[in-house]
Amino acid sequence: MKYSIDESVFDLNPDIKFGILIGKDMKISKTTKEDKERLEKAEKTLRENVDKKQIRELRNVSLYRNVMKEAGINPNKYPASIEAMFKRIIKGGNLPNINSLVDLCNAVSIENTLSLGGHDLDDIDDDLEVRFSKEGDKFLAFGSNEFEKVDGKELVFTSGNKVQTRKWVWRQSELGKVTLDSSNIFFQLVGFGNDSSLENAMNNIECLIEDRFGGSYQRYLVDINNPSISFEK
Repeated sequence: MKYSIDESVFDLNPDIKFGILIGKDMKISKTTKEDKERLEKAEKTLRENVDKKQIRELRNVSLYRNVMKEAGINPNKYPASIEAMFKRIIKGGNLPNINSLVDLCNAVSIENTLSLGGHDLDDIDDDLEVRFSKEGDKFLAFGSNEFEKVDGKELVFTSGNKVQTRKWVWRQSELGKVTLDSSNIFFQLVGFGNDSSLENAMNNIECLIEDRFGGSYQRYLVDINNPSISFEK
């Protein structure tokens, strides 16, 4: 299977980097006490160190917003998932417990201020690409049974013509949703330049794949100098 970044994406910011991990044969469980404690600790640390007014000033949040603006996406109306998550937490809310993998990915995302998406590979059939949308692209929203049309020239993450994530890092699809039955996961992490947050988050996910979920992984870095990879599904 192939994963690629269209060259137009790097016109928005040539320093965008995509960390890719392919987790195989993972054993996902319900959220344990330890999983919940790690997520709650990440939330508590965030509240103690970041004020609501500072969220948009955080390095990665600011860079996500800039890329979205360059792509014609209003980041106030369609905030990056990490920004929306931070606002909810700092206001005093807690993220819901979904399952062990989703909850721990949220913890890693908070700890590293990084956009991080997990997609069930067994629910994906076509090559993956980050590009601007085109005619025929469609999106299945969370909880929906009907596909919706995606407007042309929207920055998306796709599998063929099925959009996995709309408006770049805003909202994921029902397709590829990680459940207790999932075992093979495609992780996409988005960072910038030489900042350590991307490498740290990838290392965190590697440890979870092997130590928490008993799986194996393939690891890749995709950027302007290496815009496509091939991996075993």
